[in-house]
Amino acid sequence: HWKHGGIVGVFGYGGGIVGRYADVPELFPGVEHFHTVRVAQPASKYYSTENLRGLMNLWEKYGSGVTNFHGSTGDIILLGTRTENLEPFFWDLTHDMGQDLGGSGSNLRTPANCLGMSRCEWSCYDTEECCHSLTMKYQDEIHRPAFPYKFKFKFSGCPNDCVASIARSDISVIGTWRDAIRIDQAAVKEYVAGNYPANGGAHSGRDWGKFDINKEVINLCPTNCMWMEGSELKIDDKECTRCMHCINVMPRALRPGVDK
Repeated sequence: HWKHGGIVGVFGYGGGIVGRYADVPELFPGVEHFHTVRVAQPASKYYSTENLRGLMNLWEKYGSGVTNFHGSTGDIILLGTRTENLEPFFWDLTHDMGQDLGGSGSNLRTPANCLGMSRCEWSCYDTEECCHSLTMKYQDEIHRPAFPYKFKFKFSGCPNDCVASIARSDISVIGTWRDAIRIDQAAVKEYVAGNYPANGGAHSGRDWGKFDINKEVINLCPTNCMWMEGSELKIDDKECTRCMHCINVMPRALRPGVDK
């Protein structure tokens, strides 16, 4: 029975608060107001335990204590507070925690990115720097809706696209490489011999039989740009679409190129 509508907010901002009022408040007096607050997440969603405890204490003080980490397209979602608590919460969030609201409504939504080079060896560019720089540059567009509809940026360091930028954004920034996939032929032989687990061991415990490089890698290449010459793996890099499948299956043998 909650009516959804952006009819509440904090001074100076048009986004970041999703207003919800019960249409039968007399039946639900404890939750006749149940506004959602969207708090911008840090790049790659890195938190310290001190920061998380601070956020939770703040939400216990001003809201229901119910959270969603994170929304499907970003932001820390804090579920359920009253109108009179919004400004005090916003003051403490920005002044004591040093954090800000995210985007909601017809604006630029809070940009999101994968772990990038901070943790992932496949990342082809610094997703955290790109996401942070864009977020800081477009603060006005994030906090003050001026678009006919919401708009989203997402940054993925490689074509694995771990933040689902293609599915969940309007502009996807996906890292790739210009030169050839790096091949360790000795490691290829180890995979073929069954000495290295495929997929980084992600499927260990499942008896799918001996590793078959033709069945599991070469025949699944979308452009058929791979083949074996004797015991060596060959790749026609001009035909490669950078889908990452072969690299994901044999990460100790194949790596993205160096010209990223």
